[in-house]
Amino acid sequence: MNLFLELRKHGKLAEKRHPMYEKSKFGKFWMYFMSVFWAAYLIFFGTTFAFAFDGGAREAYHVMNSGLIFVLALDFLMRLPFLKTPTQEVKPYLLLPVKRSRLIDFLLLRSGLNSFNLLWLFLFVPFAIITVTKFYGVAGVLTYCIGIWLLIVFNNYWYLLCRTLMDERIWWFLLPVAVYGGIAAALFIPDNSPIFAFSVNLGEGFITGNILTFIGVLVAIAIMWFINRSIMQRLVYNELNKVEDTTVQVKTVSEYKFLDRYGEIGEYIRLELKLLLRNKVCKKSLYNITAVVLAFSLIISFSDLYEGGARDFFVLYNYIIFGILFLSPLMSYEGNYIDGLMSRKESIYSLLRAKYILYSLGLIVPFILMIPGMVTGRVSVLQCISWLVFVPGCVYFCMFQLAVYNNKTLNLNAKMTGRQNVGTGLQNLISAGAFGVPLLLMFGLKVIVGKEATPWILIGIGLIFILTSRWWLRNVYHRFMKRRYKNMEGFHDSRQK
Repeated sequence: MNLFLELRKHGKLAEKRHPMYEKSKFGKFWMYFMSVFWAAYLIFFGTTFAFAFDGGAREAYHVMNSGLIFVLALDFLMRLPFLKTPTQEVKPYLLLPVKRSRLIDFLLLRSGLNSFNLLWLFLFVPFAIITVTKFYGVAGVLTYCIGIWLLIVFNNYWYLLCRTLMDERIWWFLLPVAVYGGIAAALFIPDNSPIFAFSVNLGEGFITGNILTFIGVLVAIAIMWFINRSIMQRLVYNELNKVEDTTVQVKTVSEYKFLDRYGEIGEYIRLELKLLLRNKVCKKSLYNITAVVLAFSLIISFSDLYEGGARDFFVLYNYIIFGILFLSPLMSYEGNYIDGLMSRKESIYSLLRAKYILYSLGLIVPFILMIPGMVTGRVSVLQCISWLVFVPGCVYFCMFQLAVYNNKTLNLNAKMTGRQNVGTGLQNLISAGAFGVPLLLMFGLKVIVGKEATPWILIGIGLIFILTSRWWLRNVYHRFMKRRYKNMEGFHDSRQK
């Protein structure tokens, strides 16, 4: 237990001693605010579902229990951008006189007790209080919530297994795809799916306090624990005994020769492509976000899980998440070699134009992924086109203002979504505004001018910013140059020594 408390203390100290800690007070406030917001959001839905499912042929908790598999799948997707695996925290302790197996056990225990695993209780506790209490009393509510928490802990270890394997070989992403694809087939292909019945019986076992149900879940957690433990031990052992291969291997890699015709801007597009597709951290982030966008696109296209405002939110999310992920730290990666960039006239302007062109063209990817939704009629073609024009116009105009004020170098090996790499207050504010303002604008326009005219107005606003991009990018460049000495000092001071 002392080791567990010591590791927990080290984690908190690591966050406080991070160079960005003092610069991220607003970011931390915003994270706490969003945590409270999502807690209230889930409480609202838990209460709403309790009354919406009541009065049907089945009890409300039976309806909710039949959808437990969807909650677990959504929980898995939510973990992808945020949570890191314990193997990333083992290395600092390898030289200490502590058994590696014991260290991994305590790190796995810390992961299981993570407060993130309590998030879904904000949905299930109010739901259970309203629907379960009248039949099974407080004891039924208590055992039901404990059972749901155990399911989420199991899902946590399942996520750790997939994430650890994907960190080693990206092709392991096929494992969760195959598992969830098989579950989806078993759910929707047969007329009477046994998975729905199993899910209902599982929830019923939690409510009634069935010992066998709890033992079954605990056994499943233990199996996942030991699988994770054995894989992590093997990875740590391989890391310790790894011999660096000094053999020169000639690899054929794309040099993007077609960009030569575009001169200096083509060179900077090539540089950005190499950063995205060759840097291990950026490449994994790109693959993970693409997988999340694909998942949301399929859910929107082939299910009724998201309707109305929720569907509009996730359609916008698919278009905007790439820009937020890679444009929030605008110029931070370049801080590693800012002196070279500043040695050539207007190279920063060419770099900004190259980034704008590349990330604007990159929005074709979410547009293609939304084609199934357009074919099935869940999403209108005009709405997708309006976001395809509005995001690189108005939203990217706001995101590129960060190039003037970002003055902290981001290590090329630092994770973008790691818990210790919280952005500055301005980054968090603009990123939040990139989601909120377009949605508010769209809803306001629908009320004022109607649903049919809204996409055309969004297209018009986007075109104005796209057609004037040369002028406002040059304005960003001139403002950056006025602050160049302050920014360069910040880039130099925040480089990893």
